[in-house]
Amino acid sequence: MERNGQDVPVDGEHRRTFLRRSLSAAGTAATAAALVGGSSALLAKGEEGGGELSKGDAAILRFLAAAELIETDLWIQYNELGGTQDNEVPGITGGSARYIDALSKLDADMAQYIHDNTDDEISHAAFLNAYLESKGAAPVNLDAFRVLPSSKATGARQVGRLTNLMQLTVDTSWWTRYRSAQNPDLDPDAKFPNAVPSLAMGRFPAIPRNDDDLFPDEHIQAIANTAGFHFAFIEQGGTSLYPSLAQRVSSREVLRILLSIGPTETAHFQTWHDKAGNAVPLTDPKNPALVFPNLNEPPFGGPLFQTNLIMPEPAHFLSHSFPRCSIIRPTETNGAAKGAAQALTADGLFIGQSKEFFQALAELAEEADEANSKRTS
Repeated sequence: MERNGQDVPVDGEHRRTFLRRSLSAAGTAATAAALVGGSSALLAKGEEGGGELSKGDAAILRFLAAAELIETDLWIQYNELGGTQDNEVPGITGGSARYIDALSKLDADMAQYIHDNTDDEISHAAFLNAYLESKGAAPVNLDAFRVLPSSKATGARQVGRLTNLMQLTVDTSWWTRYRSAQNPDLDPDAKFPNAVPSLAMGRFPAIPRNDDDLFPDEHIQAIANTAGFHFAFIEQGGTSLYPSLAQRVSSREVLRILLSIGPTETAHFQTWHDKAGNAVPLTDPKNPALVFPNLNEPPFGGPLFQTNLIMPEPAHFLSHSFPRCSIIRPTETNGAAKGAAQALTADGLFIGQSKEFFQALAELAEEADEANSKRTS
């Protein structure tokens, strides 16, 4: 698959071959296996030597650790510019006052929520890697891929990033999916319209790219609005990913980990879902293609768009023969990790990343999706 000029092998085309290829990262020759902490043959030392962590469970935890490292990277960028400026999380240089003010139009507590979401993701990544190591399995290290540029706006550190928040294509169909009685797990042909159609059709910044982006008022507000919808997009993905992969684990303790971290992603999503509904209706004066509609007025409005309908609408689950049930959706386990990798890629988070990065992400996803497949077939 090719996107934005990048070769994105998330479909398994390069199955189990890339980890043996050599690459150069930050001036140091290394294998992709070394960059992400070890090949699949080395993942579950315990399986070979009498330990407690199976190869499949290690693969699932490694993909989740990679996903949490990616989340941590993007949330740290949001926190540097828009979060509460204290020393509890890294990278604080004073923030961007006009960006913080624009975010506050969505909720007066946005800066604190951004700060706390960042702190949570840092803790998830650190815990998952520490747990892997405690079981003799290799942790995930993506530091060699921290090569993307930082925002040049005042308040942003000039360090290498894993993710790009300045050219996003944000899918906002999660908005209507959670208001619909349809479930993509049972209704794969269901259509869920985007709440903000223009966000899904271009590349837009969710943080100020430089201090010129701080003016005029409606332009920095459009950037803050984009961030608000992107926050929820990221966290609804985690909300589905954890229960999807929990169905594949074999260890009760690993299941406990997934069932304990996953609900915090849901708590994040519910918060950001609510705040996105407060996005200021406007057209970006610097990019008139970006339009934030009033979701409570025609041609929007009604049960699919009304901004205070943030509780998941009951939907079909397991079978159309059962009564509808309010659920997380989707939670289909087959292809869950690849689907998450594809969604993050389509979002534009990795524009500018290397072919080796996409290969590493694909391999981690493929191994997670194949974990304990006999149990889930």
